Amino acid sequence: MDKKVRQRRNQKEVNLTEQTLIIIKPDAVERNLIGEIISRFENKGFKFVKLQMLSLTKEMAEKFYSEHKDKRFFTELVSFITSRNVVVAVIEGENVITITRLMVGATKSFEAAPGSIRGDLGLGITNNIIHASDSPQSFEKEVNVVFT
Repeated sequence: MDKKVRQRRNQKEVNLTEQTLIIIKPDAVERNLIGEIISRFENKGFKFVKLQMLSLTKEMAEKFYSEHKDKRFFTELVSFITSRNVVVAVIEGENVITITRLMVGATKSFEAAPGSIRGDLGLGITNNIIHASDSPQSFEKEVNVVFT
């Protein structure tokens, strides 16, 4: 393969690689599901670029969920995510945002497909195990909140 073809192929691979943020929520941490959740992403071939356990402050949570501030569930959401430790991670791979959202499943765990993280492990709407950024824009906003 000549050098130009190799360079174009490498450029395409670079362009397909992206990052996303996941938060393993307090219910999953409490139920000792961190390893199982991380292994699903590793088994898919995604690379963990950053990984940290932390406790979100109320201010961080309010900023993180700011798009929901006028919704009736906002207070409950902030209270839940700040109730105990979470695990935050940046993962990287080809089409990682779209694939991660599919792996995570529907927000309401009882509506999530079997085989998805929420379908297999989630217990409700708030107690739904995991958060995943839904776009490159959300990733940029959210990663700057949790990794200050």
